[in-house]
Amino acid sequence: MNRQKTERGWRGTPDLWLDAAYDLLVEGGVEAVKVMPLAERLGLSRTSFYWHFPDREALLSGLIERWKAKNTGNLVARCETPAATIAEAMLNLFDCWYDSDLFDSGLEFAMRTWALTDPSVEAAMADADTTRIAAIAALFRRFGYAETEADTRARTLYLTQVGYIALRSREEFDLRLARVPAYVLTFSGQSPTATEMAAFVARHQPRSGG
Repeated sequence: MNRQKTERGWRGTPDLWLDAAYDLLVEGGVEAVKVMPLAERLGLSRTSFYWHFPDREALLSGLIERWKAKNTGNLVARCETPAATIAEAMLNLFDCWYDSDLFDSGLEFAMRTWALTDPSVEAAMADADTTRIAAIAALFRRFGYAETEADTRARTLYLTQVGYIALRSREEFDLRLARVPAYVLTFSGQSPTATEMAAFVARHQPRSGG
C-alpha cells in the first residue's frame, strides 16, 4: 500500500509531491512548503524531488495552477451549470461552499495569505477574483438581471463568501443549511422552492465519518 516505502528507488510522482505540498500549504502556509519536510513526509529522498521539479519555485507554480483549476475552474463551471430558475442556479453555485472537492476554503485562505507577501500570487489572486465575479455576474444576466444589478449582486455574493473565508468562520452544518434559503433570497431576490432545497440538501448530507 505504502509504495514509496516498499519499492527501492521509487521517486514518487509529480502529483504525489504536489499532493504533499498542497497539504503543507494549507496546514502551515507557503513557508512550510520546503523540499526536506516534503521528502520526510513522503518517506522519499530529497534528491527524488529534483527528478520531477527543477526547484522549489516550480513546485510552487504547480500549486498555483492546481488552485486555479480547482477553486476558480469549479466555481466558473458551477455558474455555467444549467438551471431552470435563478434560485436553482444560486444553489448550484453554493455547492462550492459545501463541497471541498469543488472549492477548498482552506486552500483559498492559504493562497490569500501567500498573496500578501508575493506580488505574483497577488496578481494571480486579482485575476481569479475578476474571473469569478464575472462568472457570477454572467449567471445573473442569464436570468434577465440588468448589467449593473448583475454586477452588484455578484460582488455582494462573492465578497460575502470571501469574508467567510478570511475570517475562517465556522458554523454547525445544520445552521449553515438553515440559512441557505435566506441567503438565496438575499443574493437573488427569489427564494428556492422546497424541491430545489431538497435536492441541494440531498447532495450535501454529511458523509459517514466526516
